[in-house]
Amino acid sequence: MKLISWNVNGLRACLTKGFEDFFKEVDADVFCIQETKMQPEQVELEFEGYKQYWNSAVKKGYSGTAVFTKIEPLSVSYDLGMDKHGDEGRVITLEFKDFYLVTVYTPNSQRELARLEYRMEWEDDFRAYILNLEKNKPVILCGDLNVAHNEIDLKNPKSNTKSAGFSNEERAKMTELLGSGFVDSYRFLYPDITDAYTWWSYMFRAREKNVGWRIDYFIVSEKLKGNIKDSIIHKDILGSDHCPVGLEINL
Repeated sequence: MKLISWNVNGLRACLTKGFEDFFKEVDADVFCIQETKMQPEQVELEFEGYKQYWNSAVKKGYSGTAVFTKIEPLSVSYDLGMDKHGDEGRVITLEFKDFYLVTVYTPNSQRELARLEYRMEWEDDFRAYILNLEKNKPVILCGDLNVAHNEIDLKNPKSNTKSAGFSNEERAKMTELLGSGFVDSYRFLYPDITDAYTWWSYMFRAREKNVGWRIDYFIVSEKLKGNIKDSIIHKDILGSDHCPVGLEINL
C-alpha cells in the first residue's frame, strides 16, 4: 500500500503549481492533504477512482484537511469529538478493515510561543484520541505535526530552541507520543540521515540552500513497524513550502 501526505499551504495555489501532475504520477492508494485553506465547493476537483473527504475550518482561508482514497473506508470521522478543537478542520480519521488512518494538521505554537498553552492541551487530547483508536486497530498517523523532534531534524537546532516547532515542550510531547507505542517511520528506517527536511521558509533562499525542518511525518503503531517497506521524502516536488512525504507498507 502506498500512502502520501502533503501540506499544500493552500490547495488552490498548489493546483497552479503542479499538484495534479504529482497526484497522478505518484498513484497513491490514499493521498492526505493538510492546510487546504478552502471549502470543498471552491474548486472542482475529481480524480477517477478516488473518493474524497474534507474537513474545512470555520474560518475561511485557514487550516483544513482532506483525504483522497481509492479504498473505500468502513467509516470516516472528523476532529477529536471535543468542542474546543472542533472548528479548525485539523483531523480526519478513516477506518479501514485492518487499521485506522489519521491525517492531522497540528496547531502551530506561533511566534514567541503565543499559542503554546493551547498546543499542549491539543497534544494531550490528540494523543489520548490516537491511543483510544489503537485499542481497536493499529493506527497510521500522517501529517504536518509542526515539530522537529530531534536536532538531526532541522538545520539550525542551536538557534531555534525557543522557536515554535522546536521548543522543549513540543519535542517532549512528540517523545511522549512515540513512547506510548508508536514509531516515526522515517527515523525507524533512516536513523542517521542528515539534511532530510520537509519544510523550508520562503525567505533567504532556504529551500535552495536546504536550510529546512522535518515536521511532516508518517507515524505507525509499533505492531506495524515490521510491515514498513519505505518512508520517503519527496524533496524535489515543489508547489508548497512543504514537500510531500510517503509511506509504503505491507498491509
